[in-house]
Amino acid sequence: MLDVLWPIIGLGAVGLTSWLLFKELRGLSLAQVSDAIGAISPLRWGLAIASTALAYTALAWYDQIALRHLGRRLSWRFVALVSFTTYALAHNIGASVFSGAVVRYRAYSTKGLGVAEVGLLVAFCSFTFTLGNVLLGGLTLLAAPGLAQRYVLGAPDWSGPALGLLLLAGPLLYMIGSLLHFAPLRLRGFSLVYPRPPIAWRQFAAGPIELIGAAGIIYFALPQAGNPGFIVVLGIFLASFTLALISHAPGGLGVLEYSFLKAMPDTPPASVLAALLVFRLLYLILPLLFSLFVVVAFERERIGEALRLRKPEARDG
Repeated sequence: MLDVLWPIIGLGAVGLTSWLLFKELRGLSLAQVSDAIGAISPLRWGLAIASTALAYTALAWYDQIALRHLGRRLSWRFVALVSFTTYALAHNIGASVFSGAVVRYRAYSTKGLGVAEVGLLVAFCSFTFTLGNVLLGGLTLLAAPGLAQRYVLGAPDWSGPALGLLLLAGPLLYMIGSLLHFAPLRLRGFSLVYPRPPIAWRQFAAGPIELIGAAGIIYFALPQAGNPGFIVVLGIFLASFTLALISHAPGGLGVLEYSFLKAMPDTPPASVLAALLVFRLLYLILPLLFSLFVVVAFERERIGEALRLRKPEARDG
């Protein structure tokens, strides 16, 4: 049922936000967007590429941390390739938990991990992302209290810091649970086992690093004029990226763009759209193309191994 429901929800989100975007961008020409992309200097292109590399390195660290929590040790090269392929596909397909689980199981099962272990690994990686998102969300709201007003017009000045403190309470309790070895937290059949403090500290580092890298792509692609600063861009990215994930729209198409445009009214729309196109190119499209080659090569190798194993059986028969 979920296999059918999520694509319907995702396509519905794409349709709705595409209509809202069309209304938002009326009067904006392709030439304006093209000029905005052309205005990005080679230095800022280089910094955006470096931010992409930082984000995907941190995503590979997600998997390594989860494997350590499970008591497994695999080579960084293998884990990085699996992680890169998983997230490149999941970010573009949507419903990343489900699509990521399939890819990870195909790869990690070759190293002896079972279904239950891969399921725990996927849940652990998702939680690491959520932890980083909540932690950074709380910090950005404290550092830039005006962020709340960008999404809720007329919100009182205290609403941003109050929400920030509320968000920070979650990661704080999680760390306390890890330090004091609390019993597993059980919610509707799901059991959250608090990791050892060294594992938890790695989670607190990996999640924010990945999100800072991803937001950096957009920040460096924006012009100096009308750029609200990295903290504000990071806060808007966290909210927009979360909405895109919740929508289950493939690649967050339309949802990410509309959310960013509404939260950055003082920046020229052409510049915002150009920065988001750069983000899609570096963070989504190019990794997707590379990951498809990786998947094809992996499946060809698996088929070749299966055929080699069947040949002796055929001779014995």
